[in-house]
Amino acid sequence: MTEVLRRRPRTLAHDVVDTLAGRVRDGSLAPGEKLPTEAAIMEEFGVSRTVVREAISRLQAAGLVATRHGVGTFVVGMGDAATFRISPDQLGTLQDVIAVLELRIGVETECAALAASRRSADNLATLRNALTAFNAAVQEGRDAVGPDFQFHLEIARATQNHHFVDLMATLGGMMIPRARLEPPGPLTPEREAYLRRVNAEHESIVEAISRQDPEAARAAMRTHLANSRERRRRLAQGH
Repeated sequence: MTEVLRRRPRTLAHDVVDTLAGRVRDGSLAPGEKLPTEAAIMEEFGVSRTVVREAISRLQAAGLVATRHGVGTFVVGMGDAATFRISPDQLGTLQDVIAVLELRIGVETECAALAASRRSADNLATLRNALTAFNAAVQEGRDAVGPDFQFHLEIARATQNHHFVDLMATLGGMMIPRARLEPPGPLTPEREAYLRRVNAEHESIVEAISRQDPEAARAAMRTHLANSRERRRRLAQGH
């Protein structure tokens, strides 16, 4: 019994680490974001302060978080799994954004095909919820960057391959061109029309994934991202 009691906090710490690390890797906790307080983690997981501190120590050792004394603990990256980074200063120009879109075309077309082959009913329901959130943001004139990123992240999850999720989480919301190139403020009629086209393209992707048609999903994703790339190319050329 003594041995069981001695090991139990380490098991609890492992559970906390697994959950928090998963949130970092799927983008729920983004780089630069502050972790919940010790008290909040204790309450969420029903564990002691000792367990929480051990879990945070493990996350630090894995390169996922860093603690600033007197300030808090912050997500710094995706740990040992993350050797690839695109920092904000690498997305400062139209050409930079076009380059990321070209990368996304290469990755996300296959991602969509795998999602169509492997998606579960739960994946499909979550994907449709993300589509609804994007559409609602457009209808209400709100910033749709967050829902847009979530939509693409849910497709990555539907592949059942965590490497796609890790890569998407590494790119984060900055992979959405509007996050870098369009100033905040009310939607202009032109931007609203563009977002409605984006929503229609999203619907085509979801429809193909729903039918479990990999080729159609691949083609719909390629069309979606290629259209975004071409719009940026026209902007870069002054058209």
